[in-house]
Amino acid sequence: MNNLLEDFNIANNIYTNLDKYYNLLVEANKVMNLTAITGYEEAYIKHFYDSLLLTKCNNNLEDIIDVGSGAGFPGLVLAISNPNLKITLLEPTKKRANFLETIKNELNLENVQVINERAENIKGSYMYATARAVAPLNILLELVTPLLKVNGKFYCLKGSSYQEELELAENAIKELNLEVENIFHFDLPNNFGKRVIIVFKKTKQTKPKYPRRYANILKQPL
Repeated sequence: MNNLLEDFNIANNIYTNLDKYYNLLVEANKVMNLTAITGYEEAYIKHFYDSLLLTKCNNNLEDIIDVGSGAGFPGLVLAISNPNLKITLLEPTKKRANFLETIKNELNLENVQVINERAENIKGSYMYATARAVAPLNILLELVTPLLKVNGKFYCLKGSSYQEELELAENAIKELNLEVENIFHFDLPNNFGKRVIIVFKKTKQTKPKYPRRYANILKQPL
């Protein structure tokens, strides 16, 4: 058994399921674009370890939506590591949504729901949301914030060069009634880089006009 996730006290059965997930990911990646990272150590650290960092920000997560889940990071990793955590994986691309369903079924993840839809097209009321590598902040915040309850929190996973995005998102933060509650900094093991998790808190109801159509969000970000 590897010890790449020893910082998280992962149980043996969780490692077993993560290995199954990894093997299915590598196999599916041969026929579809899921990840550029397929080496065992690098995938475990840059995908699995990186996803689990969210638990160091909040180890009492409840119902959470992972917006733009892609290959399942961080949502699917969180679901595997905590069977009591209800996870909604929101993925607009049909092939990737099908892959998420395959992992859900292969690992018997009863705590996972996969929705094949765009974020701006669904209604939701979640206490927690997360996203990784989906879009720049000034676009992403408009997609995620309407899905949160008032006082809900969005855990946004970013790389070390997050400052510029945060500055460009100042108007979006104000317009969407958000505040930056915290910024957590992490170093990945084995010199695989730095990670940041920005915690946004929704302080008031989102204005009814948001989210706009995706084309409009791209054309004129907040």
